[in-house]
Amino acid sequence: MFSVGPFFKAKQDMEQKISNIARLSNPTVYTLSVSGFIALMLLVFGAVYYATVAVEYQWRWFKIPKYFMYQETITLYVESDGDIDTITENKDKFDIVIQDEDGKKTYTVPAGSFDWDEGDSVFSGDHIAQYKGGWKPGLMAIGLWITLKISFISTIFGILLGIIGGVARVSNTPVLKWSAITYVEIIRGSPLLVQIMIFYFVLGTTMNKILMMNGLPKIDPEWYGIMALSLFTGAYVVEIVRAGIEAIHPGQVEAARSAGMTYFQCMFHIILPQALKTILPPLAGQFKPFCRPWQDNLSI
Repeated sequence: MFSVGPFFKAKQDMEQKISNIARLSNPTVYTLSVSGFIALMLLVFGAVYYATVAVEYQWRWFKIPKYFMYQETITLYVESDGDIDTITENKDKFDIVIQDEDGKKTYTVPAGSFDWDEGDSVFSGDHIAQYKGGWKPGLMAIGLWITLKISFISTIFGILLGIIGGVARVSNTPVLKWSAITYVEIIRGSPLLVQIMIFYFVLGTTMNKILMMNGLPKIDPEWYGIMALSLFTGAYVVEIVRAGIEAIHPGQVEAARSAGMTYFQCMFHIILPQALKTILPPLAGQFKPFCRPWQDNLSI
């Protein structure tokens, strides 16, 4: 009798779930659900529109494309006071020759980009010509390229650092194991933004000053961001690699060591190739946050 009660209760729960699914699959309910979603979206967009109207915000949509691609405007300026000596046609362009105290200077500009005549006086800072140049990437396009480049390089270094740290993390040598644990705990226990600022403003400034004092070229600021991201990523990869290694039966390590292999030979020839199947899925999730802009184009 005690076994009949739970059975009928489970059966009733199952029938209730089936009835709920059937109720939701009803065309009328489905239509109402879609209508509710559309009404919700209209309410959200209407609220945003009302908020922008209330604060009298002016949307300048025409400015958006230039952040991705724009046509450069080239303006040529007069360097010193002088007079326009000659204006001669050069194929589809014109050569404007300006005579000043330092001699003659020639500017080649497209037709229709200037409004000068021979003999006109020009002064320093005047516009010689203004015309449209070639197409150039905008700020958003440049930022996207920098983000992808830094993310790719940091990913490579982070994986290498994580594999080395993961092998050290599971070793029995205290100096390797404790160093890996300290590295992981410090990096994972501090914010990424703080690490980037330390690498950029403290380490970057100090290293570049030392290099310049010794007559060596300074390191590009991007590499300090790459260092910070690589160390941050490597700390998480260490734990991923450790989990993958520990998923392999320890008997394989003992068999490899009994065959005469060293610890690192055993890891790189026996354990890591098998652990790769376990490591790859979490690695893919680890590097998703890199697909976002993070770096300002600063200079040290």
